[in-house]
Amino acid sequence: MDHQEYIVEVVLENKPQARDPVGTTIQKDLLAKKGYNMVSNVRSGQYLRINISAANENEAKKMVNKMCNDLRIFNPVTQNLTILKVIQKN
Repeated sequence: MDHQEYIVEVVLENKPQARDPVGTTIQKDLLAKKGYNMVSNVRSGQYLRINISAANENEAKKMVNKMCNDLRIFNPVTQNLTILKVIQKN
C-alpha cells in the first residue's frame, strides 16, 4: 500500500471551565497596559505541526488523534484537541 506524507496541524486549548493563567495574564495586560478594553476574553493554547506518513488524509487524522491520546500529549479532562487541517506534501 502506498503512503503519502502529510502535515497535520493540531491545536490544544484549555476547556472553557479550566483555568488559563496565561490567557488571563495576557488579557489583563491588554486591558491595563495597552487600553484594549474591547477584549473580553483571551484563551491560550498550543499549536502542533506533525509530519506523518499515511495511506490517506483520514488515516493521518486518526493516527494523530490516537497518538495524542495514547501518549497523553494533552489532558482530555482539561483540554480540547482540534485538528485544524491536513496538508498533503508533494
